[in-house]
Amino acid sequence: MARKESITIDHILSTAFEMTRAEGADSITARHVAEKAGCSTQPIFRVYKNMSELQTAVYEKAVAFFRDYYAGFDRIGKVPFTNLGMAYIAFARKEKNLFRLLFVDVIPGRISMYELLNGSEGNVVAEINMAKETGCQDPGGMFMKMWIFIHGAACMTLSGDYDLTDEETMSLLEKAYNSFLA
Repeated sequence: MARKESITIDHILSTAFEMTRAEGADSITARHVAEKAGCSTQPIFRVYKNMSELQTAVYEKAVAFFRDYYAGFDRIGKVPFTNLGMAYIAFARKEKNLFRLLFVDVIPGRISMYELLNGSEGNVVAEINMAKETGCQDPGGMFMKMWIFIHGAACMTLSGDYDLTDEETMSLLEKAYNSFLA
């Protein structure tokens, strides 16, 4: 009778994902994952061909995590792109290492930032449509201006240079939108 596998692919992936959240993507080595998972490196390479395959699985789990986070984020803003900005900046604050993995690190073959944000729900498209419905003459251009602003603010959280409250952030996003309209 074959012995039952106690270290599953889900356990390995969950361990690597939590390590990425806590320590960053660079922490994902076979030995480090094995140590945290409580096993040797053998179970890792039994379910993954190589570390690149595990890193891809961690990335895909991070994408799903971000999409769930965004879907569950409270939408209180009435001005286009403010809810997108609030969710994105909050994600950068709370999940610095996942934010780096998804939106800062250059990783060939990964989905674009736009595809990740837009998701299958059309998040960005909905914001662009809201801008159009509220009278914005160039909603695509407005998205680009707001996106540069939002991404910059979110990246500032990584170095601790962004210390605005949620209320101040919302006000800043609204002011940015209105100034870009002029």
